Amino acid sequence: MSIIIDGTTRVICQGITGSAGAFHTKGCLDYGTKMVGGVTPGKGGQEDANGLPIFDTVSDAVDETGANATMIFVPPPFAADAIIEAAAAGIDVICAITEGIPTLDMVRCTELLRDFPMVTLIGPNCPGIITPGRRVSGEGADATFADGCKIGIMPGYIHLAREDAPTGKSVGIISRSGTLTYEAVWQCSDLGIGQTTCIGIGGDPVKGMNFIELLELFQDDPETDGVMMIGEIGGSDENIAAEWIQQNMTKPVVGFIAGRTAPPGKRMGHAGAIIGGADDTAEAKMKALDQAGVNVAESPAILGRSMAESLGVSVMDESAS
Repeated sequence: MSIIIDGTTRVICQGITGSAGAFHTKGCLDYGTKMVGGVTPGKGGQEDANGLPIFDTVSDAVDETGANATMIFVPPPFAADAIIEAAAAGIDVICAITEGIPTLDMVRCTELLRDFPMVTLIGPNCPGIITPGRRVSGEGADATFADGCKIGIMPGYIHLAREDAPTGKSVGIISRSGTLTYEAVWQCSDLGIGQTTCIGIGGDPVKGMNFIELLELFQDDPETDGVMMIGEIGGSDENIAAEWIQQNMTKPVVGFIAGRTAPPGKRMGHAGAIIGGADDTAEAKMKALDQAGVNVAESPAILGRSMAESLGVSVMDESAS
């Protein structure tokens, strides 16, 4: 099983005619995602390079294609409005890839989304979400997949579906960092550990889905054997999640906090990654997770091995090889 999306999800791209939107629409199509169209105001009635129909509005796209998910590559000044347009058109899953959306725009946006309780917002400033498909043929970047869904910019071929996992184990991955998401996925796949769904939630201070909502979904998913949670300095989300894990989680959780060397008061990469107090530091968050029973990895280099350890999966000791 998976959470949020699967091989039946029908996806459009808002901003499909921009360079990033066009590039990643093709990447999603090549992976096997059911991309059914895109939206660029003023270009309705045309087709993109892949032969997908382009619509002037999300409402038109939903009416014509039955889309229930979208990925947003709209420029920052207009991206929050694009999120609201998608919600108003009946889209269930909104994945906002756009980086640099003004914080006040997202404050307004999240307030307006209260009127659309069925909407799942992922991001903004995130790599997206993927439920890996089973490998059909080929290897590496030339592999083809089926029954999966990739919405966003992640390299699909590094992911491993449960059906293809030699260990028979699969995990859910939640991360504030895009590149660390890929690193965690690669290490797990390399050790024969599959993934049910992987989500990059983004590092902005105001965003959609957060750790606890996703932890709860993975806890309830019978095919998710464990969870990897990758956080960062700044904010209190990881500390709150640690408390929830201690009280509710029965599956093993591996944690990692990026930014241990960041000086207080300096933003590191993401808008939300700034130490503002004693509880915002990597050490404080790692301590909270450890006290909650999370297997905290000291380095990103051992994320996969830490997950294998928590799952009881045997891996070869590289130092002895």
